Amino acid sequence: MSGRKDFLSQAAPENYVAGLGRGATGFTTRSDLGPAREGPSEEQIKEALAKRAAQLGAAPPTAYGAAEKKEDNDDDDERYQDPENEVGLFANGAYDRDDDEADRIYQEVDEKMDRRRKIRREARERQEREEYERNNPKIQQQFADLKRSLASVSDEDWANIPEVGDLTGKNRRSKQNLRQRFYAVPDSVIAGARDATQFETTLTDDGTQTNGSGTDNADGTMTNFADIGAARDKVLRVRLDQAAQGSGADSVAGSATNIDPKGYLTSLTKSEMKAGEVEVGDIKRVRVLLESVIKTNPKHAPGWIAAARLEEVAGKIVAARNVIARGCEYCPKSEDAWLENIRLNDNHNAKIIAANAIKNNDHSTRLWIEAMKLESDPRAKKRVLRHAIDHIPQSVAIWKEAVNLEENPDDARLLLAKATEMIPLSVELWLALARLETPDNAQIVLNKARKAVPTSHEIWIAAARLQEQMGNNKVNVMKRAVQSLARESAMLKREEWITEAEKCEEEGAILTCGAIIRETLGWGLDEDDDRKEIWMDDAKGSIGRGKYETARAIYAYALRVFVNKKSIWLAAAELERNHGSKEALWQLLEKAVEACPQSEVLWMQLAKEKWQGGEIDDARRVLGKAFNQNPNNEDIWLAAVKLEADNQQTEQARELLQAARQEAGTDRVWIKSVAFERQLGNIEAALDLVNKSLQLFPKADKLWMIKGQIYESENKLPQAREAYGTGTRACPKSVPLWLLASRLEEKAGVVVKARSVLDRARLAVPKNALLWTESVRVERRANNIAQAKNLMAKALQEVPSSGLLWSESIWYLEPRTQRKPRSLEAIKKVDNDPILFVTVARIFWGERRLEKASSWFEKAILLDSDLGDMWAWYYRFLQQHGTEEKREEVIARCVLSEPKHGEVWQSVAKDPRRASSSIEDILNLVASKLE
Repeated sequence: MSGRKDFLSQAAPENYVAGLGRGATGFTTRSDLGPAREGPSEEQIKEALAKRAAQLGAAPPTAYGAAEKKEDNDDDDERYQDPENEVGLFANGAYDRDDDEADRIYQEVDEKMDRRRKIRREARERQEREEYERNNPKIQQQFADLKRSLASVSDEDWANIPEVGDLTGKNRRSKQNLRQRFYAVPDSVIAGARDATQFETTLTDDGTQTNGSGTDNADGTMTNFADIGAARDKVLRVRLDQAAQGSGADSVAGSATNIDPKGYLTSLTKSEMKAGEVEVGDIKRVRVLLESVIKTNPKHAPGWIAAARLEEVAGKIVAARNVIARGCEYCPKSEDAWLENIRLNDNHNAKIIAANAIKNNDHSTRLWIEAMKLESDPRAKKRVLRHAIDHIPQSVAIWKEAVNLEENPDDARLLLAKATEMIPLSVELWLALARLETPDNAQIVLNKARKAVPTSHEIWIAAARLQEQMGNNKVNVMKRAVQSLARESAMLKREEWITEAEKCEEEGAILTCGAIIRETLGWGLDEDDDRKEIWMDDAKGSIGRGKYETARAIYAYALRVFVNKKSIWLAAAELERNHGSKEALWQLLEKAVEACPQSEVLWMQLAKEKWQGGEIDDARRVLGKAFNQNPNNEDIWLAAVKLEADNQQTEQARELLQAARQEAGTDRVWIKSVAFERQLGNIEAALDLVNKSLQLFPKADKLWMIKGQIYESENKLPQAREAYGTGTRACPKSVPLWLLASRLEEKAGVVVKARSVLDRARLAVPKNALLWTESVRVERRANNIAQAKNLMAKALQEVPSSGLLWSESIWYLEPRTQRKPRSLEAIKKVDNDPILFVTVARIFWGERRLEKASSWFEKAILLDSDLGDMWAWYYRFLQQHGTEEKREEVIARCVLSEPKHGEVWQSVAKDPRRASSSIEDILNLVASKLE
């Protein structure tokens, strides 16, 4: 037998670790009393792996933590990965003044660039936000139309809406089971129900009658206990009402003499109403919670106040007073608790409570003022306030109350003088004292105030208003104010200065308002900023708030900086035209043409204002100067012609037109020449001019239209057809020319040819709403409604965003009951179309919903005031349902807007017979022609 031990009995080799080859190490289980044997350390593992690798003749592995050779030139140091970490790069560098200045310059450049891009960035972000909100509307917006439709639901429909219940399967089955459950009912109940509605009369042995219910009644009827209870309640109610009415005159034995029974009953009634508004169970639950709060933290004053108010709401005023009194004992330093206690008590007790409150809080301004309000005698009020001033001499509110009680201005002045000595930093007291002084003394007071409070802009504004009041306009107080406030770093923002200017305008200090704008409007704005747009927005904001003097001052300052900007001059002129005087507008436009002599718009506005003001010679002189500054300008030539024609100077107007054709021979001048001769009735001269002009301008569609209209007015239909046909071939994109050609054929009775003309027009000008609308109208006028509807369907597929097409479809091709749903669909597909808005207004007009109709007419006019047909519809509506003042207002607004477009409006306004008609006359004619 060999002496070698078997394998399991052999000793373990050196450095042997059980389970190391498969990655297992020692561990501890819950059944072990102590920790298991710890595994090898990291150094032991590395050594074992290295020894085994040496035996195999391989390099030691790195996966199990063997040391790895690290290159000396390692460029991945963490210090060099962070660009802000300059420890390794500039560890020895010094941060000197030049570095600081460079950093500051770079920071200023970044801020300036950010400020320059701010307006554009905000506009872009606002546009993106609006686009996102339009593409992703809120649920509230999606259901807005359904909410509006709820307004038409009647009370009966509301009452018929079923109640919302829990309809889940489990609850529904349980409720059904409850309904199907049956209970045993005693026979006595069934018999009683049977006999309840019956009268059974029997004769007793003594000959008297008895009823079946066992109740003895002489007349044989049953007793109704419900009626008896209702009668008893009614009697009690009447007696209570009599007692309440008689309590005011009858004295109650043992009652106090200082109680007003009537007022006491009134207060009780109010308390009962308050108590009835709240559930009793809620009051009890809240009372328990508040009692817990009070017991847990008795020093918490709001808890006591809440408990007292709960009792007040519950109608228990005495309990409320007791609660707040205990609260004042626990929280004697709480102002709110004392004020609540004063409020809950009557005047006599409140004075006593106020005295106790002031003893505990003698520096409380609110308590002193409340104590003063409890006094009814003015002398007592003053006495209380004097005591308050002795205790709190630095309280501005107490000084103000004391001053307000003084009826004599001299006494008030003395009080304010003392107050400013005690509180030199109060701007309100300084300003109040200055208002009571004479102008000279007020100036001294304001100088003292400015020295005491150098950072107050109110004092500087008051000084400027004082100078304006004294008529001393040579001293520029606001300029000194800006310099002083800038030194003190107390300058307001530009928007805040504009607000102060508007306050001055509201109080009548116009010069001070202008001085504020003049000295502060450019504060904080660089030349690189969009100053023009910023100032224009400021002026529009002031106009929107009704502060026209502030807007006028903003425009004046902007014009001093941008003297050659035509847009600012036009905006300022619009302000003067709407809210200024005629002379101010003339002066402004004269300055405008001097600053912008090449702007024909400003020259023509000045000439027009002079002409409308009756200054015909001045208007001629203005146009003469405009000729010198803008030679051969067709607008000025035509303005001069219009001026002479409107003043019945026919020969001078004809000479001007002849000179204009030679000097500025544009197609527009030739068109005006032909129209002028047509207005005068010179048909041959007009035809001669139009033929000459067509040789020069064969692509001018208006000339072809005028030629055809001249022949049509003379009933020369073949010549008119030839003119329109030649015109459509020369100008195939002119929609009005195609429409005139189609209407000529329809007028001649050839509807088939009119259809053909419109078909060719739609091919030449695709996706045009006017051509589609005319095609539908041709079929409708021919009583071919089916074909009209087919054409309308095709038109709405090709031009779905046309308000004209939708209006035609809604008003003429839909039954009356379908007009409103179709208009709602149209509004969803067409965004803000004035023609569609007028159609909606007419629908409401037909339903006699006049306020809604008026509002929709107003919306249409605000969208586009240049459409004359909308003004005519609105005026026609007001002729039936409006007042005289409203009609006059609409006429004035229409004259001011000067509409030039509209189907019916253009047909009336451009009629040669009505060339000299006013806008008001045209409005009346169009309103009478509308269908």
